[in-house]
Amino acid sequence: MKSKTVLIKNARIVNEGKIIFGDILIENEYIKEVADSISAKSPDVIIHDAENNFVIPGVIDDQVHFREPGLTHKANIETESRAAVAGGITSFIEMPNTNPQTTTIEKLEEKFDIASKTSMANYSFMFGGTNDNLDEILKLDPKKVAALKLFLGSSTGNMLVDDPKVLEKIFSNTDLLIAVHCEDEATIKKNTEEYVAKYGDDIPIKYHPTIRSEEACYLSSSKAIELAKKTGARLHVFHLSTGKETKLFSSKQKLKDKEITAEVCIHHLWFTDEDYDKKGTLIKWNPAVKTENDRELLWKALLEDRIDVIATDHAPHTLEEKDNVYTKAPSGGPLVQHALSAILEAYHKDKISIEKIVEKMCHNPAILFEIEKRGFITEGFYADLVIVNPNNPWTVKKENILYKCGWSPFEGTTFKSRITHTFINGKLVYNNFKFNDVKAAKRLTFNR
Repeated sequence: MKSKTVLIKNARIVNEGKIIFGDILIENEYIKEVADSISAKSPDVIIHDAENNFVIPGVIDDQVHFREPGLTHKANIETESRAAVAGGITSFIEMPNTNPQTTTIEKLEEKFDIASKTSMANYSFMFGGTNDNLDEILKLDPKKVAALKLFLGSSTGNMLVDDPKVLEKIFSNTDLLIAVHCEDEATIKKNTEEYVAKYGDDIPIKYHPTIRSEEACYLSSSKAIELAKKTGARLHVFHLSTGKETKLFSSKQKLKDKEITAEVCIHHLWFTDEDYDKKGTLIKWNPAVKTENDRELLWKALLEDRIDVIATDHAPHTLEEKDNVYTKAPSGGPLVQHALSAILEAYHKDKISIEKIVEKMCHNPAILFEIEKRGFITEGFYADLVIVNPNNPWTVKKENILYKCGWSPFEGTTFKSRITHTFINGKLVYNNFKFNDVKAAKRLTFNR
């Protein structure tokens, strides 16, 4: 039987705004000790030499679409959680727009059951709100579900919540954090009709951010914030894409005291509308990737703590689905395997510190969703840990892409940083492009 005691030596430990040189002792599932130097007290202790590389808390991705159940030709919990682990993501929160949708407690528990059998990473799910499921929302146990997800634009199925009276009832009656996709449906519909009249279905992809415009985003975000302030609801606005929206958010309070928070995704920090010519529908997301100025203002808001979280909105489709005319090509793309490596490119360019990356991708999701004992390298917390070599370049190629859909918008990109080891609940599950066949993942719990 393998030892349940693990010692990580010679680490640059990134935690709570500091980098310290030291060792981490893991016993069973937990971090037992963090110190300058720790000696193995038994020959059975498994030692990993971090070789002076960064050790960070496991990344917590607060927004993914793993497509199970019902859309498993694109992805499933098993394949995408493996890709996530290879990217240093040890916990994920998955969205409700599967098939069937996660809009009843029965369907929510079915997803938890799938994940308990197949997920390589720790997991939780959001519950989806509709115009007619308030009774189910009120039955939810806040300790067992990550949050309530509302589509205020760009939904699938019947998940567009567009009845103002229903919205106000939901905002007024739930204690759960409400996470929202904000794009004004009427504005988008009007813009789409204008471009279809001009081009038919084959609208040039460069017009995607004109159709799903700054105005559509700002109108919806500002309304949601206004409603949250009116009702006292706890609001988290997903995937900001415009500079204008960043003005709606503040850094005057510490995150734990904020009632209204925001997230930005990797693709909105990386790509701009100038990339549509080369990448086409592969970078068609909702909300759309917009201008270079928008990207710079998103970065500014992130670094000023008006934006609280960096996530992926991982949402894979097959290449066959993507290879369609504008109106038929779905929005979304795969990101979990490459998100951390991508943001570390900004670290290499002195745009963001490694401490700030850890704050936005590890600490803050744990604080925001009140996740128990995760997101920090703290004694007594679960040992979700990632070793990152910041100077070990690798290139994204077809053969090393782990998503079920088999492609990445980063294909051909060389990243300077490599995720070398991923530990989940004290077990080494990933080591330099190889997976260990161990059962380590757990359902996330919430300290509410």
